[in-house]
Amino acid sequence: MKTLDRPRSTATTGPPREGTRAGKPFWTSRRRDQLAGYLFIAPQLLGTVVFVLIPLGLVVWYSFHEWNVLAGTFHSVGTDNYRKLLDDPKLPGVLRATAYFSVGLVVLNLSLALALAVLLNQKLRGSVVFRTLFFSPVVVSLVAWTIVWGFLLQKNGGINAGLDLIGIKGPNWLRSEGTSMLSAIVVQCFKNVGLNMVLFLAALQGVPRELYEAATVDGAGRWRQFWRITVPLISPTILLTSIITVVGSLQVFAQIAVLTQGGPSGSTTVLVYYLYQQAFTFHHFGYGATLSVLLFLIVLVLTVIQWQMRKKWVFHES
Repeated sequence: MKTLDRPRSTATTGPPREGTRAGKPFWTSRRRDQLAGYLFIAPQLLGTVVFVLIPLGLVVWYSFHEWNVLAGTFHSVGTDNYRKLLDDPKLPGVLRATAYFSVGLVVLNLSLALALAVLLNQKLRGSVVFRTLFFSPVVVSLVAWTIVWGFLLQKNGGINAGLDLIGIKGPNWLRSEGTSMLSAIVVQCFKNVGLNMVLFLAALQGVPRELYEAATVDGAGRWRQFWRITVPLISPTILLTSIITVVGSLQVFAQIAVLTQGGPSGSTTVLVYYLYQQAFTFHHFGYGATLSVLLFLIVLVLTVIQWQMRKKWVFHES
């Protein structure tokens, strides 16, 4: 017997439930995942807004004003601080000292860190102890580290005492224009070289051993293996450490303040220390804010340049 199909009703069985749209639930799994993601990044986002974006905006705003805390005056000066920046006779020397410090620190730090990482990556006895020794300065207080080195680098300090034992008369490291900048670079390098060393060491341990074995079969020496295999494969880590070191070198302050106070004759007055002098010694807060904007732009430009250059020399980025 042939059965008759019942006509399908096109009417809805009832009004949509609350929290739904056209009969579909509002809290789908995709929206729940999105909400969870936003909640996870909310603390970091809030911290970035409160401690980075808002202070940066205030610094830019202060750079168009002059604020004298001692006199209790605060008034707008327009672009006078930026014109003062262009006409400042001390600024070229400050930028030159900053460039010397940054270039010297980056070259010395990265070279030494990579050399130590390559050495400690070998199967040598006691390598774990040496890793700990080289990394331990990273966790030491920066001020305490600098004060100790300040005593060692005095004219009658530990460094010159050691040189006297082998018949060498050491200079006054921190009071001579020829050695003061070098001393500050070395102190900062030894403070943070362990961090870059650990990063390089982790990258080296990720390089497949089969590549070295194949290169050895093909007759490639250790030096050729280093430039053709090691450097390309750890180039992302080289990029990371170079950005970290460049930014850190431009923000150095405690070492200069404790070791040389910008001397002798301003030879170690880097941009951050000069900013500090203008804002907190001479109480020119508006001009100090202008120097802060200049520092921010320098860091931003250098970081962008390094990031764009990665396409040419970072492995897998071309």
